[in-house]
Amino acid sequence: MEMIAVQLEIKTVDKPDERRDFPRGHIEALHLTGLDFAVATFEPGWRWSESVGPVVDTESCQVHHNAYMVQGRLRMRMDDGAEGEAGPGDVVVCPPGHDAWVVGDEPVVLYDFAGGMAAEYAKSR
Repeated sequence: MEMIAVQLEIKTVDKPDERRDFPRGHIEALHLTGLDFAVATFEPGWRWSESVGPVVDTESCQVHHNAYMVQGRLRMRMDDGAEGEAGPGDVVVCPPGHDAWVVGDEPVVLYDFAGGMAAEYAKSR
């Protein structure tokens, strides 16, 4: 059995490795060994299909999300029509194939642990 050395890594969200801006929002990504972590901020009026869809050129979001909702309310609609809404304190698992939008006048802030958001979200193809 091959042993892999693991090193302690600590990063702060105050100094992300990269930031990606798009209309009415942005993500700040941290890349660690075995974990890509993102802090997403979506302003009122943000909708994935209008703000990010044109950047990535897909009909719906094709990134898997494991997220913790910090602030605001986010409504999600799956390609099959299923819908749900999440707010502060909620933990969300959202598979690829969805649209999402900010509900109300408060910005949404969420922490995404799945890795897909930090690795590929809002990168043009």
